[in-house]
Formats: sequence, structure tokens, C-alpha cells
Amino acid sequence: MTGQPTRGVALQGVDAPSAFIDRVKEIEELGFDNLWLTDSSLHTRDCYSYLTLAATVSTRLRLGCAVTNPVTRHPGITAAAMATVDEVSGGRAILGLGVGDRPLRALGLHSSSVDALEAAVGSIRRLWRGDEITSESASFRFRDAHLRFQPRPDIPIFLSASGPRTLELAGRVADGVILLVGLFPEAVAWALSHVDRGAQSAGRPRPHIAVFAYGAIDDDESRALKSARSIAAWFPQTAPHICELGGVPASIVEEVRGRYTGGEFQEAAAAASLMPDDFVRRVALAGDRRQAAARIEDVLGAGADSMHVFPLGERRMETVAAFAACWRDVVEGWSAPAPAVAGSA
Repeated sequence: MTGQPTRGVALQGVDAPSAFIDRVKEIEELGFDNLWLTDSSLHTRDCYSYLTLAATVSTRLRLGCAVTNPVTRHPGITAAAMATVDEVSGGRAILGLGVGDRPLRALGLHSSSVDALEAAVGSIRRLWRGDEITSESASFRFRDAHLRFQPRPDIPIFLSASGPRTLELAGRVADGVILLVGLFPEAVAWALSHVDRGAQSAGRPRPHIAVFAYGAIDDDESRALKSARSIAAWFPQTAPHICELGGVPASIVEEVRGRYTGGEFQEAAAAASLMPDDFVRRVALAGDRRQAAARIEDVLGAGADSMHVFPLGERRMETVAAFAACWRDVVEGWSAPAPAVAGSA
């Protein structure tokens, strides 16, 4: 990690507009640098509408979608939508892209290929530069396509990644990587090794490393574990290698995969009940402030440039505020000058 680390909040569009506005204002007042909105098909309100709303009630937050995909949204539509958010916000937009996740199944669709994701990144950047495109991939096509307004050409593109191929693609082409690999050092180091492999193959430096931290911070550990547990079921289905790194028996991984086959991770309560408590604590925020501070130290110490809390449960904004307090304690401790040693010159 180089420079001062930054922090953000990721939300789902589950709140009514007036409540969402209050959340945005509070997040900015707490000193966060980024606000991300999920793009979850039918499961939440539209992320671009809410990002635009956030742009009008904030002045400093960088605003991103986390993340859209080239299946439910054609990359040309995405290029225009995010360019609009960037213009409304005065240049504060970040585009988050990924292959798509289980919410696609409600639309009768399947995740994008990694090759199509790479093609989407290239196409969107060309449109932002003012190029005219005629091209075809497995998921989308363009014919004499161009934007009829000129956006900022260098809006950052972050790729969401948890598997080797997507991590290496992010290293090759992305401005940043959203790591969905848990919060323990071995997993972050494993992911960074693949990002670095991709970056080195392209002869470029490592992109920005953003780690998403799902979960809850609560003095009642049992309540925090209950709130955070649902995300643990996501890993056997989507990132089983993280389960292996985290010491989850293969038999549990297979049973969870059989029980949880679709929908958002919040719909995986029954399957998540099988996941060991220790694994939940390693991949999520699932305890008090002391435990949350330890996870922040683990992630930043492993090489992340930023960390973004994704609050779960019924006390989401309490978790956001607690994360802000933990962050101040950890980062201020890191940046404080070393105490003088008695007798030193």
C-alpha cells in the first residue's frame, strides 16, 4: 500500500429516497471517501438513479456502482449512464464492473464470461474517448456506435474479482480492483498475487486495491455473527478457494453449495447456518469494535489501498459509524510518529 489509505461505504438501494438521502449525508459527515451502490437486478432500487440522487446531496464523496455487468446492462448503456453520473457529480464517478452474480437468475440470465468483461471495459473506454465502435462479443455487439456528448474520458473503472482469471484481468486493464475475498491476510495476499501477475504481464503498476468488508459491528457478538453470517454462504458458491484458505472442510462447502443456489446472499440464511463461526469472523465484520479494528489492520497490513464497509443486519448505520471510529483509531495509530527511544540521538 502506498499513501494514506481511504475508506468507503457500500449500500444496497433498499431505503426509500428520503431515508437514502439521510444516509448519504451522514456518510459524508462521518468522513468517508467513497459511496458505492449495488446493481442487483430486481432486488433493489436502481443504482444509477440513487447515485444521481447522492450526487445532488453530497459534495465530496466519490460515487460508484458496485457492480454492474455486461449482461443485464449493455456496455453502451452503462457508458452513458456512468458518464451522466460523473457529469452531475462534478467528476466524482467510478464505474464498477463484474461478471454478474446469482441475481441474474431471476432474469433467466447467466454470468458474463471473463473475455466479455474485458471487451466491455475496452468498449466503454473507447466510447468515453469519443470513438465510433463496430464490434461483437459473446454478450453484446456495437454497430457504428458512439456517444453524442463528450464525457470525461478517464472515469475510473474498477473490476470486482474473487477468482484467479478475473483478478489477473483486473491487474492487466483496470484502474482498481474490488476484492471480494474476505478479510484475513492469507486471502488478501493470495488475491494480490494474481492481480500482480496480471499487472506484470501488461507492464503496468498494480491498480488500486479496494477491499469490501461485509458484516456488522456490535458489542453483542452473537447479534453481529447473526447479521454477518449470510455473506459466508456466498463463498462456497462463488469463491470456494477462499473457503479452502480459511480452513472450511470440503464437506461443508459442498453442502452449502447444494442448499444455496440462487438469489442475493441475504436469502442464504439456512445454508449460512452451516458455516463455522471462525470462518464468518475471518471473511466478515462479525464482532465488536476491537475485532473490527483487528480486521482493518489485517486488510491494510496485507496491502490494500482502501477498505469499504458493507453493513448488514438491522443496525446498518450503527455499523457504518462504528467502522468510522475504528478506522480513525487504526489509521491515526499507523500515521502517528514513532515514539522517541530514550537515549537516542
